[in-house]
Amino acid sequence: MTKHIDVPEVGAPDPERKNSPIFDDESEEEEYEDLELETGVCYFNDETYPIGAYVSSGNELLCCMGRGIWVRAGSAESK
Repeated sequence: MTKHIDVPEVGAPDPERKNSPIFDDESEEEEYEDLELETGVCYFNDETYPIGAYVSSGNELLCCMGRGIWVRAGSAESK
């Protein structure tokens, strides 16, 4: 059985707008510990999302994790 999550489609990250870093998994964050990452929210094209929120960017499903990073959580199915 496939579980469907209703998530907002945010499009592609615009490099001229505020975006939190996107990692393949949470362990990659350690490589960037010297970055001053926001806490409590993730940014995607100037919009804020709370920790635990999911968004769909193209065919990728992203999850907002601690310290305000996006982690790839799989592929997003089109409706």
